[in-house]
Amino acid sequence: MNQGTVLGLCAYLLWGVFPLYFRLLHRIPALELVAHRVIWSLAVLAAVLVMSRRWKSFLQRIRSRQILSFHLVSGLLVGVNWLLYVWGVNAGRVVECSLGYFLNPLLSIALGVIVLGERLRPAQWVGVGLAALGVGFLALRAGSFPWLSVCLALSFGSYGLLKKRAPLGSLDGLFAETMVLALPAAAWIFWSERIPAGPLHQASAAEWALLLGTGLVTTIPLLLFSASARRIPLSLLGFLQYLTPTLQFLIGVFWFGEAFGPERLHGFVLVWAGLGLVALDGLRRALWRPASL
Repeated sequence: MNQGTVLGLCAYLLWGVFPLYFRLLHRIPALELVAHRVIWSLAVLAAVLVMSRRWKSFLQRIRSRQILSFHLVSGLLVGVNWLLYVWGVNAGRVVECSLGYFLNPLLSIALGVIVLGERLRPAQWVGVGLAALGVGFLALRAGSFPWLSVCLALSFGSYGLLKKRAPLGSLDGLFAETMVLALPAAAWIFWSERIPAGPLHQASAAEWALLLGTGLVTTIPLLLFSASARRIPLSLLGFLQYLTPTLQFLIGVFWFGEAFGPERLHGFVLVWAGLGLVALDGLRRALWRPASL
């Protein structure tokens, strides 16, 4: 196993066990928890930029109003995604969160058609159709639309779409996104803690340590992912991404004991079938090489 594959596996494994980390902070309201995640991620990313001697070049580029506006929008999208995810985990809906990230690759394909005018291959059409049937089945059998899963997939899929055209690289871009979220995040923490009954007034030392650690758990997988993406083919990276929602799903069902009856299983099977079809089609195209004349 080469270094790039190991780095990618580590990144997706860390993202996959996120529910275990954030459940330890279930006493902290989701909005305040995400605000702390923004602040401490900004601190870690700033340190990385300084140590890698990219600080000056970042400051020169971020002066552009167009670049700043672009990352304001992408920052809002990633902020919404973080908030929905943390709320879902601490509300006991890890399985629904995992469905959102299972749906994400298929929704990204659909967004490519709608926004970028891309053309789908037959297998991709069938895969997206199966996923849509799965969501519809879950809505009918459960009696409610899986809005958390769909909103997670939409927010992260839209974020990914923007990142295709991002003027800054992954590290600089994430710093810009957390930077534009830092002021409202700090304001929300101040407002929440203005009274003695604020959530952090009764926080234990362990909870404070975990809050400070949100900066590291946010940035370390990203840096691992970025290093992996430079070393292995995109097709292999695409297969590895399914490790994250699979782990989240297993944690939700077997660790947290969330309900997963036959009605949910049937919907998930349709989504998994769509994913499998698209993944196999991508692998076939990656391996196929036209014979040289």
